[in-house]
Amino acid sequence: MSANRLKLNTDKTELLWTGTKHSLSLLDGSGPSLGLGDDTITPSKHVRVLGVIISSDFGLAKHVSNVCAAGIFRLRQLHRIRRSLDSDLAATLVHALVSSRKDYCNAIFVVAPKNVTDKLQQVLNGAAHIVSGMRKHDFGLTDLVRNKLHWLDVPDRVKYKLGMLMYRCQHNQAPQYLMDHCLPVSDVVFRQSLRSASSHQLSVTHHWLSTYSCRAFSVAGPFGTHCLMTYMIRNVLQTFSDSH
Repeated sequence: MSANRLKLNTDKTELLWTGTKHSLSLLDGSGPSLGLGDDTITPSKHVRVLGVIISSDFGLAKHVSNVCAAGIFRLRQLHRIRRSLDSDLAATLVHALVSSRKDYCNAIFVVAPKNVTDKLQQVLNGAAHIVSGMRKHDFGLTDLVRNKLHWLDVPDRVKYKLGMLMYRCQHNQAPQYLMDHCLPVSDVVFRQSLRSASSHQLSVTHHWLSTYSCRAFSVAGPFGTHCLMTYMIRNVLQTFSDSH
């Protein structure tokens, strides 16, 4: 850094030790500190990187709680002034203050447990109540969200974001560090004879931990793209058979 005339700001420097529960237990709840000149950086259990809270065990609970708390706070503010807003203005404010925060970096929720996506879905349902003016216990919320507001549920929004990233990677519209993980199976020498090579599938990186590794972009991206294409083909075939 000194060669580039840069200096590390110790006041904004955070230290996080990550790993599995077993490896973290060996640290006795706290890992070694980091010495930077006269300053000592002590380890933290959670750090914020570009607005995303990363925990030492790569769990999503802390980040989801923070996103939901911010969303609920904004919804309460909008609820107080809802009578002064028409539907279009209410929808604009909801998208600007709530949906944008919930959709920010939501690709990290890929393969997330249902209890995680359910918390985010509750915030989305609350936003739908604000826009439509429905009461909390009124029926027809699902029909309103899907058919009238045309909002995707949280798991589908995550799949959409991941699919959009994969589309950009395959059309050279994404950063190189993402495109490097989009390697067709047909380009792998020892896998060119496989059926997946002729079906234009992407190579999925071999992974060990099902709790963490499957959420990596190199795994979830190629594998999720294949699942999404299969799902779309089935829907098209089902629609065609129903029409005939």
